[in-house]
Amino acid sequence: MTSSTALQHEEPTVYPRSAPTSMVPALARQYLAEGVSHIQMGEAAAAVAALTLSVEQAPKYSDAHVFLGIAHALTHNIYPALDHLEEAARLDEDSFPAHYTLAQLNFKLRIPQKGYAAAERARQCDMTLEQRKLLTTLLREEKARERNGIGRPLFNKPFSVPAIFLAGSGLAAAIVTIIRHMH
Repeated sequence: MTSSTALQHEEPTVYPRSAPTSMVPALARQYLAEGVSHIQMGEAAAAVAALTLSVEQAPKYSDAHVFLGIAHALTHNIYPALDHLEEAARLDEDSFPAHYTLAQLNFKLRIPQKGYAAAERARQCDMTLEQRKLLTTLLREEKARERNGIGRPLFNKPFSVPAIFLAGSGLAAAIVTIIRHMH
């Protein structure tokens, strides 16, 4: 086995927020800074490109995943945004920005159960006073939205056997009726 083959099978290093930035490859930090500046200038598509390069350089760098998730959300690519925010939260369980942003996106998408779960994980992180205020405001806004909004189904319970049987029977009756009218 050559040394290049050995490098390909190594697990990438996880870079938690508490780790010194010198542990993260310089190129990944450079792409992250570039991506953040694109986000600040309102150029979300350019930010996605730069932040994707940062994630490629350091796949276990949670900050890059957080900002890439934000950039994807700004470009209306919701599933990649959720994937990267969930990956950031998984990589660094004590990352307030990852959990808070994930909660915020889930609330915007009207997925309150996942939003509250992410908000609870954010609450368990070490927070500054400003972060605590942000989280409190987010939860207060969501509670107001729930009180004043239209009740929406959650679709979080599996179908029961009688419901499946009823739907199947109705479908079979419709097919029989259609076949009878065709002949």
